[in-house]
Amino acid sequence: MSEPIETASVRVDDQRAVVLAGEADVCFARLPLDRDGLHAIPLWEEPAVVVAPREHVIEAVDEVALADLVDEDVRPVASGEEEGAIELVAHGGGLVIVPQPVARLYGRRDVVVRPVTDAEPTRIALVWPVDLTDEQRERVDAFVGIVRGRTSASSRGGEPAASSPERGSARSGGRGSAKSGGSGSASASPRSSSASGGSKGLSGGGQGGRQARPSRGGPSRPRRGRR
Repeated sequence: MSEPIETASVRVDDQRAVVLAGEADVCFARLPLDRDGLHAIPLWEEPAVVVAPREHVIEAVDEVALADLVDEDVRPVASGEEEGAIELVAHGGGLVIVPQPVARLYGRRDVVVRPVTDAEPTRIALVWPVDLTDEQRERVDAFVGIVRGRTSASSRGGEPAASSPERGSARSGGRGSAKSGGSGSASASPRSSSASGGSKGLSGGGQGGRQARPSRGGPSRPRRGRR
């Protein structure tokens, strides 16, 4: 019988240590990340946005480029300090560039958010340790399988678990927990972590498409002729 996954936040600076120390079995980690001793599956990218106070000039446009911000007071944001940085922006303390989910998580009515078209996106990957106990491997395999789109009815035969530092597979397992941290890193498994910043929800990964209509069986009806 399956058990719920426990989740928690971790700072981006701590996302590697959390999984290697066994505090979480897997982590939705923000890259770049030292992958020594870790398996990783790249998942998605988060576009960069700039956060400015209301009535700032960028409120009049739909998007900006980095060149548009050259003369602005764009402040660096440390991992785990995004909420305070956005609050400072609201009170006239410059501008910040953060991943879009982070801006949404700490969104306020007194700030405006615009995409930065040529800023590098943040890449998110699911990571977990290379060395696992049998119990951990069962849980991690289950979670990785969910992330990669398998369901409880899917066959897992013939798929190796965690085949390389870049990619791994997973089988079903038991209880999981996740921690999420400052800039949106997250880990999940029997114990998983995720970083704050509005991590995306997991999807089954199935491909959508039109459902074929069943053909109508039986003899065709004769057409009525005019009399």
